[in-house]
Amino acid sequence: MSIRIGANPIGWSNDDLQEIGGSTPLETCLAEAKEAGAEGMEKGHKLPNNGAALKDKLAEFGLAFVGGWYSTELLKRSALEEFEAAESHIAMTKAAGASILIAAETSNAIHGDRQRPLSERPRLAKGDWAAFGAKMTEFAKRLDGEGLKLCYHHHMGTIIQSERDIDAFMAHTKPPVHLLLDTGHARWGGADPAGLARAYRERIGHVHCKDVREDKMRQSNAEDWSFLDSILGQGAELGVYTVPGDGMIDYVAVFKALKGYSGWVVLEAEQDPKKAPTLPYAKKGIAHLRGALKEAGLV
Repeated sequence: MSIRIGANPIGWSNDDLQEIGGSTPLETCLAEAKEAGAEGMEKGHKLPNNGAALKDKLAEFGLAFVGGWYSTELLKRSALEEFEAAESHIAMTKAAGASILIAAETSNAIHGDRQRPLSERPRLAKGDWAAFGAKMTEFAKRLDGEGLKLCYHHHMGTIIQSERDIDAFMAHTKPPVHLLLDTGHARWGGADPAGLARAYRERIGHVHCKDVREDKMRQSNAEDWSFLDSILGQGAELGVYTVPGDGMIDYVAVFKALKGYSGWVVLEAEQDPKKAPTLPYAKKGIAHLRGALKEAGLV
């Protein structure tokens, strides 16, 4: 596959707080992503849930389907129950032509709750990692039988947020579980994205690229904001996340650590489009990714 650059609609319309960018037409998102240089698109709430319709809609804009988020509840149910619950998502993904399923445990997550600060995020007890990891591995094996690769998304406000969480998750899961390296969530969660890339290169199956405004991250941490308040920003101010090249992450270092990676590199930036015009930011982010990939020798 080599490396292809995609985008996530969350840079145009927020999925967790749908009124943010709610008035932005889907067609604007897809046209701007294409104009900025994206080759593919991940699933957003405004895209069709039927796989064939999804594929056709993206094809109108010359875009391929990359894959989509699936919320697991493996802390509450078995791997078989999870696999059965994912039936429609699996069918959509295959019909739309993608080969990955982006999974994140959300049964007790708080990232979608604007009233809860990130200090209240859930944590998994030391004795619970083995059982959780075994169920995630079984779920991944069932997906593998369907021709889909499970890529686990570490995420602020969930049980897998910090570097220690990621290390524990990787230690207690086995292939075919892959890691989705999200540079923005990694950095805000306290990890070095390039360090994670070096440590888990052989099991990284997908990459999300968003940048971090260091001053906003430090303010959020110090004042203990919720995830949503953090990404939206206070008043007229911008939030924690932005596009690559507009924050503190060294993408050349990340991509050098990913030498040999083949797959999608996906542009993200959870921002309020009223404060952060979508097309200029998308163009800036993709241009920066292209430059960093070239400097790192990946393209």
